[in-house]
Amino acid sequence: MNGITGRIAVVTGAAQGIGAAVCAGLAKAGATVAAFDVRPVPETNPGRPYRVDVRDAAAVEEAVDRVERELGPVDILVNVAGVLQPGPVTSITDEQWRRHFAVNTDGVFHLCRAVARRMVPRRRGAIVTVASNAAGIPRMDMAAYAASKAAAALFTKCLGLELARHGIRCNVVSPGSTDTAMLAALGIADPVGGDLKRYRVGIPLGRVAAPEDIADAVLFLASDQARHITMHDLYVDGGATLRA
Repeated sequence: MNGITGRIAVVTGAAQGIGAAVCAGLAKAGATVAAFDVRPVPETNPGRPYRVDVRDAAAVEEAVDRVERELGPVDILVNVAGVLQPGPVTSITDEQWRRHFAVNTDGVFHLCRAVARRMVPRRRGAIVTVASNAAGIPRMDMAAYAASKAAAALFTKCLGLELARHGIRCNVVSPGSTDTAMLAALGIADPVGGDLKRYRVGIPLGRVAAPEDIADAVLFLASDQARHITMHDLYVDGGATLRA
């Protein structure tokens, strides 16, 4: 991937799953990676760990400032941090609703604002937000998650419109079922075959995505191969949403 070697990248949700795969992919492509997470980042992660709670705007500003002092100007931002607590709307608590938006939406805003402020004077940069295919199609017991991811996706596109004149691209990657701890916690019996009682079609390609499948899409959108792509939402779900 051209345009990644020698770049400084910030990745949130870096401790596991898709975030860890993105860190590995960017590092392999030659980027220096700052790995943000509220949890400890394993030593196997090639990124430099930064303990950051994306819900805390002041902490985010401080962390991004520290990265720029210690590693250099941030060229790539990848928003991966997210939470999912399934449940019907009639029983979801106020705290659960707020937590989804605090991490999945506010966190994206905090990182994008902090990084974009620094990218604009340099007139370069790429921002990729990992949302979800649930942001584009209704899912049973996932209203809070879907709504927060939809907000993050549209926010990223609006940001892309504002930053385009500065040479900064903003795109979205929307995964479907991916082999991560989050999917395991959902306990979906057959994500490939689907569940008609829950109005959920299966995965036409016949497989659950690996975290690396999502990371590859992120790397493409962050690279110079995608230099004329902005405000795009790339679904990486094996056809599960039938692009509804």
